Amino acid sequence: MVDNVGSSSEGFKYNIYAADASIHDSVEDHGTIKEQDRLLPIANVGRIMKQILPPNAKISKEAKETMQECVSEFISFVTGEASDKCHKEKRKTVNGDDICWALGNLGFDDYAESLKRYLHKYREAEGERANHNKSSNNEERD
Repeated sequence: MVDNVGSSSEGFKYNIYAADASIHDSVEDHGTIKEQDRLLPIANVGRIMKQILPPNAKISKEAKETMQECVSEFISFVTGEASDKCHKEKRKTVNGDDICWALGNLGFDDYAESLKRYLHKYREAEGERANHNKSSNNEERD
């Protein structure tokens, strides 16, 4: 569930709550999620940033922290939009199509189209892998 609990530069700040006990344990007394559970791991953010930079480039801690805040907020923003759609449709699971819809609905059309193409290729590959595993299992039984 996504709750609108305050304001940010976009006008909204989202907190995502899960029924999972491990997430519930991380919720502080005043109903917000601890920073370490709200943000993507900084090591992962730094690794992604380094991929686009020349090998000898350095990234400051401040730059990593700023990017960590931005990407975490972006993910929460898009997921919140997708979650609202699912809630209105009385569904409990947010899927890839919902994320693509949310990106388009929020004005990130270029990202939505790229993600739709990726999602289609991913699903094709998953289908091929499932068929391959199925045929391998049948051959072993014979």
